[in-house]
Amino acid sequence: MSDQRLLELFLSDIDTAQQLLAVLEQEFSALSARELTQLQELLTHKQPLLRMLEIHATERSKLLLQSHFSADPEGLQQFAATSKLNSELLSSSTQLSQLIEQCQDANLRNGRLIRSNQTSVSSMLNIIRGNDTPKLYDKTGSASSSNKQRPFSQA
Repeated sequence: MSDQRLLELFLSDIDTAQQLLAVLEQEFSALSARELTQLQELLTHKQPLLRMLEIHATERSKLLLQSHFSADPEGLQQFAATSKLNSELLSSSTQLSQLIEQCQDANLRNGRLIRSNQTSVSSMLNIIRGNDTPKLYDKTGSASSSNKQRPFSQA
């Protein structure tokens, strides 16, 4: 019976991971367009999906441990070898792993975009506040070149 439950969890998580991937793609679009309202809505959709994946992962681990197998891919392979649902368990596990990896990649991409936006906004705010004015001219009034090498006597 635990093999059937394990398969149900995998299939449910495949659906959940596909939904999460779609939300992450929408999040990327909203981040690019800087649509804060849409980002907030997406966050309210993303959190329950992540929680469901976490709950099911814990339940899958418990099922494997209760059946005296380790809660890792090797344990799953050993468990599947004893089950009549062998191929379904392994293929759904592989599919879920691939989807989770795609979600992680999309999340990292979104994180890079967020950090880039934060850096840009921070730089603009520093300029507005007068903390970080761009160095257009040097102290002599000449156009400044930040890449120009100066002798030690002028440093």
